[in-house]
Amino acid sequence: MNDKGGEDPTADFLAEVRPEETPWRTERPPGEEAPERAERPEKWGRAKAAGRAAAQAAPYVQAAALATWIVSGTLDDSGDSGFGDLGSGDA
Repeated sequence: MNDKGGEDPTADFLAEVRPEETPWRTERPPGEEAPERAERPEKWGRAKAAGRAAAQAAPYVQAAALATWIVSGTLDDSGDSGFGDLGSGDA
């Protein structure tokens, strides 16, 4: 161990860079009212609405993709369906 008179350079460095305690994270004394919340402008209203709509539609989009994948797999597996040789001209 490095014993230079009981000094710890790491602890000194951390004490220098540690931020001060923020007032909203300190405990309020009992009986004191909470400070009022700051007004927050709703400038992201349309983006939030679009995000909610996308989140609500996600299961339906996944179900449609799964159905498309299943249908395309069954069409590829059936060689006698007649869809694959429409332009062959062997008639």
